[in-house]
Amino acid sequence: MSASVWTRAAAARARFDEGARLPVIIARDVVPIDPAHDVWDMWPIARRDGRTATIGGRDWWFFLAVPHAPDPEARHDAARIHLYSRGTDGWRAHGPAFPDGFAPGTREWSGSAVIDDDTRLTMYFTATGDPARFSQRLFETTGRFDGGRLSGWSAPAETVQADGIDYARTDQDAPLDDRIKGFRDPGYVRDPATGEEHLLFTGSAGTPGEVHDGIIGLATRVDDQWALKPPLLAAIGVNSELERPHVLVRDGLYYLFWSTQAKRFAPGLDAPTGLYGMVADRFAGPWRPINGSGLVAANPDAEPTQAYCWWVTGEGEVISFVDYWGLGGNAVGDDIARRRDRFGGTAAPTFHLAFDGDRVRIAR
Repeated sequence: MSASVWTRAAAARARFDEGARLPVIIARDVVPIDPAHDVWDMWPIARRDGRTATIGGRDWWFFLAVPHAPDPEARHDAARIHLYSRGTDGWRAHGPAFPDGFAPGTREWSGSAVIDDDTRLTMYFTATGDPARFSQRLFETTGRFDGGRLSGWSAPAETVQADGIDYARTDQDAPLDDRIKGFRDPGYVRDPATGEEHLLFTGSAGTPGEVHDGIIGLATRVDDQWALKPPLLAAIGVNSELERPHVLVRDGLYYLFWSTQAKRFAPGLDAPTGLYGMVADRFAGPWRPINGSGLVAANPDAEPTQAYCWWVTGEGEVISFVDYWGLGGNAVGDDIARRRDRFGGTAAPTFHLAFDGDRVRIAR
């Protein structure tokens, strides 16, 4: 299986798709789900078939979270995974997913979670670095879920490692041009056609010297072990970060979604920050751009940084977090106080998608 390609010609069409633009986020939309913490990247507890798990009348979600700090940009260096739930009374916070010192790194970054029999929970997550480096490693652990209480986590087991050939190793001392290489965001998917289990992840190609080297990586469970496979999708020369990849199977088609930012596109591609995706007739591909360009939903021109990290549930609901909002089209800049004032750090308004073959639009 060779990687499908997101081409420059397809990505270039994204800026012309006005129908994919989301409404402007305003003050009444920015409601903290946890007054004590900034929260951002999120994923649901899901069934193995991709449906969101509703247990005790509530949906259950993991978010990256940190206590409020003067500069929200520092959050990535202290991120922990926290559990939240959503019901008719809104959101509730249930605290950290793991005990202190559990994860084999200094930060806990994004992943995915699946549950069996409403109690046996498997978490796939990224453990990141030591204080001076940006190494990223993929781990799996299984624990017990009991009405919002998490316990009994198994020792984290590393799933796969970057090989330095298909996948660049993430061992930078510092960002280069505000970029770090990727080997993170494991997203679980079981192929209903074959029963095979896969992990998708954000990766960087092993190609030396290419800045815009984003790929969606793949690992497949073989004989109860995860085996690294060639990338599922490549955006070489197009984009440097295809973040939080996940797959939804609907009406016999496979929909692959990811998020990326405008600043991650190669020069000459004026595409917006948004939710992007591909569609295929089978998991192995070939994958073709949804809506012809790949763009599914994007921040409006008036507020190009208002939200990020879109996750599409098995039911077609889309959630993200409020990023820098209320800027009137201006950049947030280096003013730390302004960043603190304009960073949402909470769940953004949700919306649903309407699916029609290769066409996926925001349901109005």
